[in-house]
Amino acid sequence: MKPPRVAFLFLGETLLIPHLYPIVEALAAEAPDLDIECWVATSVHEGLLSGWLSDAGLAARVRLRRVPGFLDLPALTHGENPPLPAKLPMLARLAGYLLRVDAVICAEQTSLWLPRLLPFLRRRFIKAAHGAGSMMARSDPRRRAAHHLLVPAAREKGRLVDVGVPSERIVVVGYVKAGFRGLAHPPRLFADDRPVIVYAPHWQRHRSSWWAWGRQIVDMLAQQGRLNVILAPHQRLVEKAPEVREVLAAVAHLPHLHTDLDSFAMVDGSYMGAADLYLGDTSSQVVEFLMRPRPCVFLNPERVDWRATDDHDFWACGEVVDRLDALPEALARARAEHPRYQAEQRGFATDALGDASPEAAHRAARAVIAALK
Repeated sequence: MKPPRVAFLFLGETLLIPHLYPIVEALAAEAPDLDIECWVATSVHEGLLSGWLSDAGLAARVRLRRVPGFLDLPALTHGENPPLPAKLPMLARLAGYLLRVDAVICAEQTSLWLPRLLPFLRRRFIKAAHGAGSMMARSDPRRRAAHHLLVPAAREKGRLVDVGVPSERIVVVGYVKAGFRGLAHPPRLFADDRPVIVYAPHWQRHRSSWWAWGRQIVDMLAQQGRLNVILAPHQRLVEKAPEVREVLAAVAHLPHLHTDLDSFAMVDGSYMGAADLYLGDTSSQVVEFLMRPRPCVFLNPERVDWRATDDHDFWACGEVVDRLDALPEALARARAEHPRYQAEQRGFATDALGDASPEAAHRAARAVIAALK
């Protein structure tokens, strides 16, 4: 009798990889008899996964497979976010292959068009959550097309139930990305031991501080000498604001600044793990930062009445600045003021992420095994 076949879909942006790959390694450990394959959309995905599988001694155990329309991008060698094959044609051509597997695990929404449009595939699909926090699109009808959803925390399960997802199809596993190598082993980026601040503006204009204040904040951080600075905006900001590349390039030579718009470190958790102070607006990266409570300052250039909404709850975890000229003083006092926010930060991280340990990936793997049965 052939062992069950499990397919992981690595078809979207590289930011999705850390939310899915830890389950591959955990599943290989939890169920040595399974036939595991990883479908990849580009040579960037293939290069990253092949390196990690080799390091984990799984190169012969887990098969890498190229999707129809696979893109070979030899110029991209550092884990850059690559262009992707046209999604819907690629999924249509992939459907026949997935009929021959017993479970399909994905982290991105687009792949869920397959079970939504082809109901006979639904029992195979398992959706792993990516990201965490209050700004997730929970009402997307594609979510209901997956037979099981793996979510980080009970709060997230409750919110999905509120929008109509049956409770029995939602499994709370913890924050899978917590066990990924970037968060677990942050790099040393600077020669000295000055505190490190990370500025991570969101990529969507209506949620971001970049368009109103971004250039001035970069100039301010470049001119000061008290803090080392990581300038690592959301991976997709450069798509919407291409001028960000020029702005960061103008200061990249400074020894106390580390700038990045392209490498895999943008999404693997490295910068959230390496920073001592978070400066941002509404990016969900702050949730990962708060896995280890540290000072935060939030930017509100539009002067949103954030206490009256449900999607800015993490702004209770630090000082909120609604005037640019107030920012230097807010940064200067952030470390001294941190004790007043610590309890809120711990409670928020627990509510949003659940168990933020490597065990989350193994819990997700066991949920996949249970679904196969």
